[in-house]
Amino acid sequence: MALTIYHNARCSKSRQTLTLIQEAEQTVEVVEYLKTPLTEATIKQLISLLDIPVLSMMRTKEADFKALNLKGATDEALIKAMVEYPKLIERPIVTNNQKAIIGRPPENVLTLWEHS
Repeated sequence: MALTIYHNARCSKSRQTLTLIQEAEQTVEVVEYLKTPLTEATIKQLISLLDIPVLSMMRTKEADFKALNLKGATDEALIKAMVEYPKLIERPIVTNNQKAIIGRPPENVLTLWEHS
């Protein structure tokens, strides 16, 4: 099973999650979403795989979240903000194309292959 991690190399939780995947010898594609921003379609797909509200995929404590006045915004506005300001995306997100998890704590990632 191939995994994809939406990764920010500057984030310790993202690095720890990637290390767990590699130590488990799982095949993983690394997408550095700050260098290659996600499309609206990809974000919507991840939200669906995560099975969470749009807001739960966002870093609401980021300065951009407050500066853009996103509190109470529609899902569509939140998704557009994540496309334009990728650092608003919670990290890391790991998917096996059937399910996705947020690697906070990093051990959450283990559920993607332990029960498959």
